[in-house]
Amino acid sequence: MSGSLRKVPSWLPILVILISMVSIQSGASLAKSLFPLVGAPGVTALRLALGTLILVVVFKPWRLRFAKAQRLPLLFYGLSLGAMNYLFYLSLQRIPLGIAVALEFTGPLAVALFSSRRAVDFIWVILAVVGLWFLLPLGQDVAHVDLTGALLALGAGAGWAVYILSGRRAGEEHGPATVAMGSLIAAIVFVPLGAFQAADALWHWSILPLGLAIAVLSTALPYSLEMIALTRLPTRTFGTLMSMEPALAALSGMVFLGEMLTLSQTLALGAIIAASMGSTLTMRQESKIKEIDVG
Repeated sequence: MSGSLRKVPSWLPILVILISMVSIQSGASLAKSLFPLVGAPGVTALRLALGTLILVVVFKPWRLRFAKAQRLPLLFYGLSLGAMNYLFYLSLQRIPLGIAVALEFTGPLAVALFSSRRAVDFIWVILAVVGLWFLLPLGQDVAHVDLTGALLALGAGAGWAVYILSGRRAGEEHGPATVAMGSLIAAIVFVPLGAFQAADALWHWSILPLGLAIAVLSTALPYSLEMIALTRLPTRTFGTLMSMEPALAALSGMVFLGEMLTLSQTLALGAIIAASMGSTLTMRQESKIKEIDVG
């Protein structure tokens, strides 16, 4: 009886991760709609302050003890988390949500590609470069995208890459609870910065419910759902599903913000998604083969 209670349908974790991605992109759309009131730095401050508060209550990071070797990676992890959010919201002031997420997604894509040495990965590099070419305003402004906004999104992607690499080291002992400490470090740096840039507009009570909604949609809810999915999905499946995030971002931008993409931008978005999915599938396949060989 107890075994049957613990058994969950195979489709449920997939639904959970899809809800997580929809939550993140809905939060990003809501955040962008708040820019006229408090600006991107102000939204960053709200998300980090309230999101950190939620994570601190849940994980109680003051109980954690980090070894000396983990402290520097933890510092980089927290700073990259804050920089990633800050630069991403700054980019959203200038470019559509779907394009910003696609450009930011090149960070984890680069980590995946540089960690592999197989010839097939050259295909994913080409696809990613083609996608970038048509999203960035290169040559004769083929994609009609603001260059500063594109560079800010790429900067957020670089922050995401550092977040992944440093997070592996920082979270070796405490796992998901490390997120709370990293978020606290990010909040110490970027909440005062965002609050200073937002000035008096940030201190209106009418802003608080929207800020709380952004913190829940973009931080507390998706992080919790991702933890559930990670424990019940193969890594390969999880990574492939996450590759759909730029497409969901573009859809969220169209539905909530009225941001329509050109044909070239849509094709470029598809190229980056295909590169990410292909990289994830071939990388996980390779790992599985190695495990079988060792066994």
